[in-house]
Amino acid sequence: MTYFPTDRRSLLKGGATLLAAAATMSAEDLLGYAKAWAQTSPWKPEPGAKVNMMRWKRFVEAEDVAFMKIVDAFQKANNVTINISNESYDDVQPKASVAANTGQGLDMVWGLYTLPFLFSNKCVDMTDVADYLGKKCGGWTDSGKAYGMLDGKWIGIPVAATGGLINYRISAAEKAGFKQFPKDLAGMAEFFKAMNKNGTPGGMALGHASGDANGWVHWALWAHGGNLIDKDNKVVINSPETAKALEYVKGLYDNFVPGTASWNDSSNNKAFLAGQLYATVNGISIYVTAKKEAPQIAEDMNHAHLPPGIDGKTREMHLGFPILVFNFSKYPQTCKAFTAFMLEPEQFNPWIEAAQGYLSHFLKGYDANPIWTADPKNTPYRDVAATATTPAGLGKLGEAAAAAIADFVLVDMFANYCTGREDVKTAMASAERSAKRIFR
Repeated sequence: MTYFPTDRRSLLKGGATLLAAAATMSAEDLLGYAKAWAQTSPWKPEPGAKVNMMRWKRFVEAEDVAFMKIVDAFQKANNVTINISNESYDDVQPKASVAANTGQGLDMVWGLYTLPFLFSNKCVDMTDVADYLGKKCGGWTDSGKAYGMLDGKWIGIPVAATGGLINYRISAAEKAGFKQFPKDLAGMAEFFKAMNKNGTPGGMALGHASGDANGWVHWALWAHGGNLIDKDNKVVINSPETAKALEYVKGLYDNFVPGTASWNDSSNNKAFLAGQLYATVNGISIYVTAKKEAPQIAEDMNHAHLPPGIDGKTREMHLGFPILVFNFSKYPQTCKAFTAFMLEPEQFNPWIEAAQGYLSHFLKGYDANPIWTADPKNTPYRDVAATATTPAGLGKLGEAAAAAIADFVLVDMFANYCTGREDVKTAMASAERSAKRIFR
């Protein structure tokens, strides 16, 4: 099922056929490929290996089904066991930390954002896997390199990302006076105000939502010229630019549907599908679910990137999903082989098709996958890697930057101001204190 064709026109013409083929790809075909791949793979699994792998709990059922097909084929082809446990976004990091601290329980973690950087001294060097995949699959995007490399060494493999983009109801937007989602900050502010005035409010998570809240508040800070740290990892959050970002987000929040300060990563999905929410920042999972369960909502939906910042540049923070292998695993070759196998075109192409846009790639070759153009509403999610910035922003991604996002430093700053718990100066000062404890 390899296709990185040079003739893009013919690829797009055949997109629907390829999508249908991927959806019906037989387990026998996949197993046959897995057996052939095992014969030539640079990594030879340890005999009788039993690998424990934790991953985030899926938001798109078809993605999980396709993933487990890959797991099953790899197990049978290599006569090994890959035990998969699924955890909610917010439980992945704490449970990975327990394994890292105790040196047992897990061999691999497919986690969120900067997870490998929290335990960089506990990660197997994955440079050989990254080089293999990069050469075969069109090279890594800059954001992929940033999410995977520390001091020139790959400590994790960024498998994919979920794009945090605007999901909105077309009819509500048009009634509010917008034929499409605005492409500037002032227009976005007017959009949410007009939507709320018409009784069709939007809203974004400001609770401890690892994906949704972290993603859009980082965008808001960067869009106004603010940063948590500078290029030397010095804390610079207490600034006039941050104050402007706080005021901007407060203006949005005042027009949000009630309750967003306590939302987790599934709250906006549920509200949108229930017809209570008409615009939010999310992956494509709302649209995927709506096509199946609420087609009238899916028909009335569209997606858009967040507006560029005051400098005209687009910086978004999407939910990256890196995979790491702990260096205390007894089966490092099995783990490396499985990671490489996951991202081979023969299974990765059908997998991201099954995810229906929920998983966006960091390997450039997958731009050609027809999932991104078979439905124009999917297309914005193709370019997630191109607009992605890591949580370090201007700084260097490492353990401190990983800790700052895990501790919701920016989310709490915005939430504390928007809900009235703190004024602008106090909110910035609180975030500054928290950040300085981390960036010592």
